[in-house]
Amino acid sequence: MNLALTHTRYQLLQLFRIPVAILGAAFFPAASLVFFVVPNTRDNPTGATLATASMVVFATMISNLFGHGTGVSDDRAQPWDPYTRTLPMGPAVQFTSRILTGITMMMLSLIPVVVIAALFTPATIAPLDFVLAIFAVLITSLPFTMMGLSIGYLMSTKAALAVVQLIFLPMAFASGLLSTPGEEPGFIQTIAPFVPARGAVELMWATVGDFDVNPVAIVSFVVWTLFFGALAVFAYRRDEGRRFR
Repeated sequence: MNLALTHTRYQLLQLFRIPVAILGAAFFPAASLVFFVVPNTRDNPTGATLATASMVVFATMISNLFGHGTGVSDDRAQPWDPYTRTLPMGPAVQFTSRILTGITMMMLSLIPVVVIAALFTPATIAPLDFVLAIFAVLITSLPFTMMGLSIGYLMSTKAALAVVQLIFLPMAFASGLLSTPGEEPGFIQTIAPFVPARGAVELMWATVGDFDVNPVAIVSFVVWTLFFGALAVFAYRRDEGRRFR
């Protein structure tokens, strides 16, 4: 674990030297909250709370897809990455440190969303529910973390950036993140339970409000998480095999 923490500290120092990397992950969810949620939920505490939860999942998705997808692929292009793989630490340390780095960056990206919601919307949440929501964020981030790692280890930096940009908005739209719960267009209601982000946002809605989750969405969430977890391990081993042939 000490090796993982050391590697995590190194990765965080790299990222903190480029502040725009942190600001970029928080911009889209915070901007969406300001332009679409703040003006439309002034007299609707329940709607504001659920919309904030949606933006939290949106921020989680963006942070992990960009952070792991483009971050890992960029690291692979640097001379330091092949060197670290010659050290006696194994893939578990690599994965653990990247996940810990991603969690830290994700939590930082959520701060503007939470602050804006607290100051400019009638969203409310009990202290205990807030604590539970933090744990829910960690759980809901799993498929996006594994998806990002899969993209990062399978693709070059340019390809990873293009794929992430093509994925995150359509997935948010298809899962109903950009709509009010229960008021999505008909075709979105049909496909949403099978999209990874839908199970994530339903878990968040159930944590912060009175919302009954769809079992299909939760099963789909678990299946996608396991699939992308297996794909991330495969991608890492494949990349490692290519480097040391």
